[in-house]
Amino acid sequence: MDARADPLLPKRFSDWFAGRGWHPRAHQLALLEKAAEGRSVLLIAPTGAGKTLAGFLPSLVALSRRRKKIAVAARSRAGTHTLYISPLKALAVDIARNLEAPISGMGLDITVETRTGDTPTHKRQRQKRQPPDILLTTPEQIALLLSDPEGRAMLADVDTVILDELHALVTSKRGDLLALGLAALRRLSPGLRTIGLSATVAEPEDLRAYLVGQQPDTPRALADWVVADGGVRPDIGILSSGERLPWSGHSARYALEDIYRTIKAHRTSLVFVNTRSQAEALFQNLWRINEDTLPIALHHGSLDVGQRRKVEAAMADGSLRAIVCTSSLDLGIDWGDVDLVINVGAPKGASRLAQRIGRANHRMDEPSKALLVPANRFEVLECQAALAAAHRGEQDTPPLRSGALDVLAQHVLGCACAGPFLPDELFSEVTSAEPYRTLPREAFDQVVAFVATGGYALRTYERYAKLKPQPDGRLRLAHPRLAQQYRLNVGTIVEAPMLKVRLVRSRAEGRRTPVGRGGRMLGEIEEWFVDQLAPGDTFLFAGEILRFETIRENEAYVSRARSDAPMIPSYQGGKFPLSTYLAASVREMLADPENWAPLPDQVRAWLELQRQHSRLPLREGLLVETFPRANKHYLVCYPFEGRLAHQTLGMLLTRRLERLGAHPLGFVASDYALGVWGLGDLGAMIGDGRLSLDGLFDEDMLGDDLDAWLAGSSLMKRTFRSCAVIAGLIERRHPGLEKTGRQVTVSTDLIYDVLRQHEPNHILLQATWQDAATGLLDISRLGQLLRRIRHQIAHAALSRVSPLAVPVLLDIGKEPIFGDAQEALLADAADDLVREAIR
Repeated sequence: MDARADPLLPKRFSDWFAGRGWHPRAHQLALLEKAAEGRSVLLIAPTGAGKTLAGFLPSLVALSRRRKKIAVAARSRAGTHTLYISPLKALAVDIARNLEAPISGMGLDITVETRTGDTPTHKRQRQKRQPPDILLTTPEQIALLLSDPEGRAMLADVDTVILDELHALVTSKRGDLLALGLAALRRLSPGLRTIGLSATVAEPEDLRAYLVGQQPDTPRALADWVVADGGVRPDIGILSSGERLPWSGHSARYALEDIYRTIKAHRTSLVFVNTRSQAEALFQNLWRINEDTLPIALHHGSLDVGQRRKVEAAMADGSLRAIVCTSSLDLGIDWGDVDLVINVGAPKGASRLAQRIGRANHRMDEPSKALLVPANRFEVLECQAALAAAHRGEQDTPPLRSGALDVLAQHVLGCACAGPFLPDELFSEVTSAEPYRTLPREAFDQVVAFVATGGYALRTYERYAKLKPQPDGRLRLAHPRLAQQYRLNVGTIVEAPMLKVRLVRSRAEGRRTPVGRGGRMLGEIEEWFVDQLAPGDTFLFAGEILRFETIRENEAYVSRARSDAPMIPSYQGGKFPLSTYLAASVREMLADPENWAPLPDQVRAWLELQRQHSRLPLREGLLVETFPRANKHYLVCYPFEGRLAHQTLGMLLTRRLERLGAHPLGFVASDYALGVWGLGDLGAMIGDGRLSLDGLFDEDMLGDDLDAWLAGSSLMKRTFRSCAVIAGLIERRHPGLEKTGRQVTVSTDLIYDVLRQHEPNHILLQATWQDAATGLLDISRLGQLLRRIRHQIAHAALSRVSPLAVPVLLDIGKEPIFGDAQEALLADAADDLVREAIR
């Protein structure tokens, strides 16, 4: 179509499109139309369809129609017109760079700035005095601005909020915090419009509801939506390696040479892994075999911001051949020269795979190219399921969540920081946010009472009193210092306690002092990992082998070193659960040999041996195998419901088996299977009726058994710790002081015990249970599993380990040996187990 013919597009815009040989796409013009009507809208568009430009186009057009020149003094009094909110700091920086082209190309008098946790304090203060027209920011920064009267003034006239990668924002506590921020923005600026952008959407109505304000006792309000046509089916392959596929493990070392050859054969590759520890190990291994000295970089969230920005800039200007990265680069970054995405390990979900694939060939009319590299044989099955889902265009993003109570508590305190508030007005505002639409007034009042006094069990302690009532019924901050404490602790991402990693070097007489002034900062590492190190121990970090020297305050001093066996830092909570959609697909594939044709010969042979020597897992039910080995008895089952649900199931099963006299000794859980071992002959107990599998896996384990286990569970205390920090009960940071991880743990563990004893219905215990149901313990997923397998459990009583159980036993017997030695040891153990299984 001719851009000049569209009345919504000013001439300078149509000229700019024409000058680049482009024309506006239908969905871009549709968003201009929705903006003219004052409508909020969700745009669903494939990667490369220009959805980011579509989101900004209404704002650029509106801002271009202002007077061309505005006095600086007048501009300093004008508020920000458009907020762009993304889940990643890197994405905000990337978008700022990409907006320069249309703004400078059309000569628009529009200012664009970023505001993230990396933005210097002086720049953030200046933005309040001289707000940019377009501010690219994060949910946490919105919360901070809303907690400050000057920040609220800056946002009072916001016209448009653009929410990029919306599907990734709304399914976490950050999404809850953002929803509350949007509700506050609507109250400040009643005409506020929102634009949601997403390429991967499983439930569009959830996202449409999130974008608009809700009203009590009325049907759910929905934003308009626009779906872009087009998009080329991605070109996805699974690595076919001549090397032997590992039975277990996540390193994919067998495929190193294949990965390196693939990088050499392409212009620029993004190499995704699922955890930061995997990223460090893979990067180091690639450099070890990098005979061509290809420029390969490392990117993950624990690296210093300066190093991350340097890597992003090098990738943007095309000077890198590959980046080994984690989810820190999952979303939206527009690097058109990336011609291949390599995903090492199983993608853990069809939508996650689609998101990562979209980073390659960021153009609508060219297929994105991706290569999946499974790290073990079970992962081959998951990769094949993800590949089939991608070809069908199916998605499996999680459903919209109910708003978290600890996040609400943080928001209530933030509102008080901005000024006194009336609870009735705040309740009305909060319940206009979709995640809190059905929040009972009683729960809201409990949250406000908690923020005000700490709750019934803690109200006698003055330190927990944060709000005071005024004669007119409003609540105000009990002390001005609380505002500063709030701003230091805002946010919902509770990392494990971190230590800064500072590089040092040798000096005379063996003393070590920082390099230069203060020494170069490499990033941050989890405190619990450093606690395990002794001076002289070596580990991988920031792509280097480092020697641990000592700890000074909140910094770990390290020096460069050489070592054949460095440790790899592991990060708590660094594993994604297997998505429900892929779990069902993997079970379906396993249950029917006709589905095995696309699988590698090694994997088909493995499954065929399983069929001969045991049984195949069931599509809807559960296969349970029992067998003796080395004076112990094993029970192995294959739910394929993800590590988190399997770990909780293992904890509950061992309690039941202990009561039944089976003398369990332990369990091991993976994303695919659960193995329990003990001294009792579990096969014999099932055979003579002493142990009923239907009874063992009955859903009632989520009642008294779960309550009894949770009473002393360290995992539950860890969940409570996160809720307490988010809710503001425990501050990680104070002005001039930061608590260590140990101090936070001691504080929260004591409070947890007090609340369980004296106020079991405390709002934070409710929040902890809510988290456990869907997060760390995945209780809701476990409940679905137990209901699915009811009266559909098949038992295979075996005399020896089954082929499918070989990876499970290898997980039990792993030795802490680094590198090739570990691979050789596991290969030998696997050979022994396979010979045992099929003899």
